[in-house]
Amino acid sequence: MLSIILVIALSYLVGSIPTSIITGKILKGIDIRQHGSGNAGATNVFRVLGWKPGVFVMLFDIFKGFAATWWIARIAVGPVPVNTGIMMLIAGCAAIFGHIWTVFAGFKGGKGVGTAAGMIIALYPLTLLIYLGVFIIVFLATRIVSLSSITAAISLPIVLTIFRYVVKIPVSLPVYIFGFFASALIIYTHRSNIKRLINGTENRFGKKKTA
Repeated sequence: MLSIILVIALSYLVGSIPTSIITGKILKGIDIRQHGSGNAGATNVFRVLGWKPGVFVMLFDIFKGFAATWWIARIAVGPVPVNTGIMMLIAGCAAIFGHIWTVFAGFKGGKGVGTAAGMIIALYPLTLLIYLGVFIIVFLATRIVSLSSITAAISLPIVLTIFRYVVKIPVSLPVYIFGFFASALIIYTHRSNIKRLINGTENRFGKKKTA
């Protein structure tokens, strides 16, 4: 049991690394949460600091989810009451929670999309290709990152359902359940964006906002 607690704690701490906040402090001496959309995520870094810092933050956030799921989940020592697949799910979810509610920045972090993508890469990379494809199609059509993220999140459990029950591609029950959980969590973190989408006031991705 102590091994599981250690995995959860380490995964949460890795997920909690506030990449966007650190990047804003180093490059401009600003708190990224006080500029642009006010969110501590890669999209806001793109808006405020430019594409290069934005790409770095996005890739590092993805890496956090992958590292927790693929590596940290495997450090358990001694008898563990769950198998490796379950441990990977536990570690990945802990990293996502850390990203959204980071202990290093007053429990106010990003929306969890990149870290969840990293977790999916470790668990089921084929799903990520479809997840990413949906995101790109919606983004090119609308230029709205939040709508693209929400649509991609909704597609995740749908794709897993098709894989598991229609085309009979093996998808374990824990991964299948995780698909619904991750989708619901990402939609929850975008609740303010959903209100703006309904009101027609959501920002479209375009010209960078200066700090």
